[in-house]
Amino acid sequence: MAEQIVRLVIDKLIQLLITTEENLSRDAREGVSFIRDELQSIRSFLRDADAKAAADGETTNDSVKTWVNQVRDAAFYIEDVIDEYLLRITRRHQDPGFIRFFHKIIRLAKRMRSQDGIVSKVDRMKKLVRDILERRKRYVLSPIDQQGGDNGERTLLRHDPRVASLVIGEDEVVGIDSARKELTDLLVGGEPRREVISVVGMGGLGKTTLAKKVYDSQTVMDHFDCYAWFSVSQSYKEEDLLRTVVKKFCDSRKDPYPEGIDTMDEESLIRKSGEYLQQKRYVVVFDDVWREDFWGAIEHALPGNKGGRIMITTRNQDVADFCKKSCFVHVHHLQPLPPEKAWELFCRKAFQFELEGKCPPELEDMSREIVKKCEGLPLAIVCIGGLLSRKDKVVDEWRKLSNSLSSELESNPHLTSLTRILSLSYYHLPYHLKSCVLYFGIFPEDYSINCVRLIRLWIAEGFVEFKKGKTLEEVGKEYLTELNHRSLVQVSEAYIDKKARSCRVHDLWREVLLKKEFELTSKPTTRTRRLSIDSSPSDALGSIRESQIRSVFAFNQEEWPESFLNTLRGNFKLLKVLDFMDAPINQLPKYVGDLYLLTYLSLRNTKVKLLPNSIGNLQNLETLDLKQSLVYEIPTKIKKLVKLRHLLVRHLRKLGLKNLKREYGHAICASIEYEVLDLQQSISIPPESIWFLHSKGSPEKLPSWISKLQ
Repeated sequence: MAEQIVRLVIDKLIQLLITTEENLSRDAREGVSFIRDELQSIRSFLRDADAKAAADGETTNDSVKTWVNQVRDAAFYIEDVIDEYLLRITRRHQDPGFIRFFHKIIRLAKRMRSQDGIVSKVDRMKKLVRDILERRKRYVLSPIDQQGGDNGERTLLRHDPRVASLVIGEDEVVGIDSARKELTDLLVGGEPRREVISVVGMGGLGKTTLAKKVYDSQTVMDHFDCYAWFSVSQSYKEEDLLRTVVKKFCDSRKDPYPEGIDTMDEESLIRKSGEYLQQKRYVVVFDDVWREDFWGAIEHALPGNKGGRIMITTRNQDVADFCKKSCFVHVHHLQPLPPEKAWELFCRKAFQFELEGKCPPELEDMSREIVKKCEGLPLAIVCIGGLLSRKDKVVDEWRKLSNSLSSELESNPHLTSLTRILSLSYYHLPYHLKSCVLYFGIFPEDYSINCVRLIRLWIAEGFVEFKKGKTLEEVGKEYLTELNHRSLVQVSEAYIDKKARSCRVHDLWREVLLKKEFELTSKPTTRTRRLSIDSSPSDALGSIRESQIRSVFAFNQEEWPESFLNTLRGNFKLLKVLDFMDAPINQLPKYVGDLYLLTYLSLRNTKVKLLPNSIGNLQNLETLDLKQSLVYEIPTKIKKLVKLRHLLVRHLRKLGLKNLKREYGHAICASIEYEVLDLQQSISIPPESIWFLHSKGSPEKLPSWISKLQ
């Protein structure tokens, strides 16, 4: 996450150099350029720190963590300095004629003092960056490729929390009969060709357990001439993987190992594996695969004759898709346990040694509430049920655990395996996705967010990086798709064409994200950036009064004190995101126009009727969401919003655009969402390529061309 913050700061430094050239002295410009260049080098080390965290998980060296925290705090300070300076420049340009003239008269008098102010801050920023570079040298923090971790090799975790999945007894397995039969049939049936069966799902869903039960079945053992199981995880070297697989194939038939196998290089191992399996029907399981290019490392070592079967378990859909380039692939998306199976598993664990495995009536309501929080995740049910089996069977004890589940996940040693397995998905995210997934912690428990809204928020926050030939919205969609493929984000609602409409995260995964966010922001020096209000706004203001707040969200509010809106002007002057969706407000104060850095403003489903003329001052605004509000007229000042990308309105009757280039027509239509549309007048002939037409509301009549559709 620190790498993402540094990237944003570098972009802002470039913006500062471009937009304020005439206002900065030569020394200040040189200082800013120095900071930008040094941060670029620091950024490369942060990428290595992220890679090391992925390899080591929670065992990352404390000195590395300390250094990363210092980088993040310095980046926050630099961002604040830049934003405050840009805010001052923007305000000067926004002043009306007389005030602007007055400022021009006194500007020369104040120029030296203001230059001294920005120069001193630039000097402090330079010192911060120099100190960070010195600390890196002092702690001997070198890139991973200088620490012996090249060619894909990774440091092993001290303890693999998945080991228990390999030895689970048959009586402890619930709800896998259908999936077990399907996978068994895929292994022993089908064409006599090489096929890959991929089991995909989020961590803790039981992929390893299911695959092991299928692999160990007598039906599978009898069908194949040789077999091998390999736990890949994050830690493997291609030569070691190939060598181990060949040895396990030999062990399954009690054959001697090929001569010299321990000294063979990768090419020799591939050739030897192919020779050994040439006339054999084999099955091999690669458990817990993370890297998308894994298939490229082993495909040539596994021949395609005699009906060979390769089973892969992974959290990442893209791992399964990568195999399709040279092999027939079956993808089995493992689903959470249905409610009754989840209840059965919970009772087996919580009451396994007493009460004949049955829940006493007085604990049933509380127990079902706990099971509901697990959302069908077998590992969570087993861990929490096992913890409760050690507690007194009284309502107060169980209620205490239910109410404090978040802190229990963080501190209770009996839940360590659950949090570690879930955390692995975070550690192995690319750096550009970590901020995106942490963003889900802003939203309340069990909250589904519209995918388009989420992507626009990511863009407003600066999480989405520019890619040549693609819009930011297209790149943001790729980010969300990747998080879904990695089994981190669930589609909660889909359109008729199966494209995602809304998404959410598993509640326990959200708890892990909140824990990670807390680790990043719990230090006294950390500057709070985002305020999510799920209680009284007054209570929130009582605990936080910082000008560094960049984003404000409101959820589940029944009333909204006017004092909060008044606070925005003075305390939150650097706001970038103001999301009042569903908030009980009926007006927007005129000084909202003073929030010059605002990029995202949502009044969706509020009772706001009028927009102040000062909204024309928001020249950085990219998204203005007025859908389902009572706003019936937009001020003419909106024409000043030169960066506006998305205008979402309810009753769009007339829209005038001057000097619009033909090639921008589709982009304009895609950027404006409206709810009133006359299909008969707007589209006089049936569209040639229409696939489906979705109409929501109460149409007076359907267009006459509807009957002509084929």
